Amino acid sequence: MKILAINPGSTSTKIAVFNDEEEIVRGSIQHFSSRNDRSQDIQVRAEEILSFLKESSISFDFDAIACRGGILPPMESGTYLVDDKMVDFLLHRAAIDHPSNLAAPIGLRLSEGKIPVFITDPISVDELCEEARLSGLPQLPRISRLHALNMKAAARQIAFDLGRDVRNLNLVIAHLGGGISVGLQLRGKMVDVNNATDEGPFSPNRTGELPVGDVVEKCFSGEYSERELLNRYLKYGGLLAYLGTDDLRKALEFAKEDDDAALVVDAMAYQIGKEIGGMVAVAGGSIDAIVLTGGMAYNTEFVQKIKEYIGKFALVVIEPGENELLSLALGAKRVLEGTEKARTFDPEVAM
Repeated sequence: MKILAINPGSTSTKIAVFNDEEEIVRGSIQHFSSRNDRSQDIQVRAEEILSFLKESSISFDFDAIACRGGILPPMESGTYLVDDKMVDFLLHRAAIDHPSNLAAPIGLRLSEGKIPVFITDPISVDELCEEARLSGLPQLPRISRLHALNMKAAARQIAFDLGRDVRNLNLVIAHLGGGISVGLQLRGKMVDVNNATDEGPFSPNRTGELPVGDVVEKCFSGEYSERELLNRYLKYGGLLAYLGTDDLRKALEFAKEDDDAALVVDAMAYQIGKEIGGMVAVAGGSIDAIVLTGGMAYNTEFVQKIKEYIGKFALVVIEPGENELLSLALGAKRVLEGTEKARTFDPEVAM
């Protein structure tokens, strides 16, 4: 299967071409001009993707186009066929204006109705059990927002490695990146997960959970605007707030020379271990494996700090990195091969 995978960012678009699981070419296309017109942005990005493929001597004879899922309503995991209804939602009704919202529209534009276009496991995947939805206030239900694409892909890989069906496994999966998602997947369903935006452990640049009273006090202090507070918590928190860097490698170097820096790094590992332990607890201790994935899982020194907390709970498996483009391509491939049935997006049912 020859598949084109697309993952847009704010100023670039990452693409890759796969023959089955073999990567043929990869590129990051930079977009230098500022475009406030989304329709124009989509058209220009599509044209630049075509130019990149032509320069790379890649013919446009794909079996499918696989796109990153944007900010969609809560929905089950899986691979979805992109259609006009999904594109309309992403462009006009999405809760957050995010570059990933452009992926499916770009894919549909490129396909011209001749090639199937898919998304797989967007961040809005919602399989929470009912108990996990309660926050403590009826007006503020917990929201499932996670690194679903990578976490689900890691789960499938672990199931393959163990020779098991993922639907028969109980896993705790921790995505360790700029944001941290720790989820409990029971028999294929992610029944609980911290919202990586504002719950769970602090990360390289996010604060994670904070004392509610202190946050409220800052909101009404007059010191900050709403945007400044959001940036403080979601972009400039975590390691960056404590140590002036969001690079774990640098933080670990600081930790060798400074006890305060060492405490910060140890505290992040502590909080990750605590979050994983909580997921093990609500599973009744019945866990087949704990999976550590994401960029920070490459760092063996930091992984060892986490394993000191969780090593006795279950088998700990390291599946580092994200491999988003490959995960998208594999989602499309499963549908093309018939091992998975493509879902149809219905914005009213999804919500």
